[in-house]
Amino acid sequence: MSVQLYSVREALAADLDGTLARLAGLGLRNVEAFDFVRRAPELAAALRAVGLAAPTGHATLLSRELRFGDTVVPVPPLDETFAAAKELGLDVVIDAFVPPARWADETEIARTAELLNEAADAASAYGLRVGYHNHAHEFAHQFGGTSAFELFAGRLADGVTLEVDVYWAHVAGQDVPALLRRLGERVVAIHVKDGFGGGDPFSAEGAQFDQRAAGQGGVPLAGILDAASSVSYDVIEFDQYAGDIFDGIAQSVAFLNERGIR
Repeated sequence: MSVQLYSVREALAADLDGTLARLAGLGLRNVEAFDFVRRAPELAAALRAVGLAAPTGHATLLSRELRFGDTVVPVPPLDETFAAAKELGLDVVIDAFVPPARWADETEIARTAELLNEAADAASAYGLRVGYHNHAHEFAHQFGGTSAFELFAGRLADGVTLEVDVYWAHVAGQDVPALLRRLGERVVAIHVKDGFGGGDPFSAEGAQFDQRAAGQGGVPLAGILDAASSVSYDVIEFDQYAGDIFDGIAQSVAFLNERGIR
């Protein structure tokens, strides 16, 4: 069991040590890092102080820069990212966003897969693995009856992993247990996320969020967890949450504990 630190991003920015201590107090022993390259020493020390580990983390591996409207976010070189991941104690570095346009073209999908395969080669020198994390837009296009996401997965080298966000796959209309069974052991982690909603958060129309604690929404988590029984990490995450985020995480922890996941 783990939790994506993005869920508590506001609390984390205000009080790093206190926020991590609260997560540890909920019974968590693992977290999934984000935005860690610039602050790896600080984050590593804070995690150690409360007995938390970060086996997985999100970082950009497949784009030279990211654009959100007029905002351009530069991306550090792979070696800098992997050195920071090593310092933080990560096992898997996961790219969590490739822009929608790159999933609409079969040639671009093949190029993106090759970039991740090349990143895997570079990561191996640091004793690390790499992976990719989906949202909804990776399922928007079909090629010969196969979604862009699964076409991409089929082009990945052995040892390259996937982290399936089950909420966004469900929002995209996927039968998520069937998807997980098709992807098999390549899936090293899932984002355990529940709620109601639709749309694509990266489209012009945007998405409608109503995210709930695990087991309290419309995502078939029981069947998903059965289908994902071989994954290494069940990662709690909220993109948005209307109530107290720590209460939402606590309820999700209890949901997973009831299923023997700790």
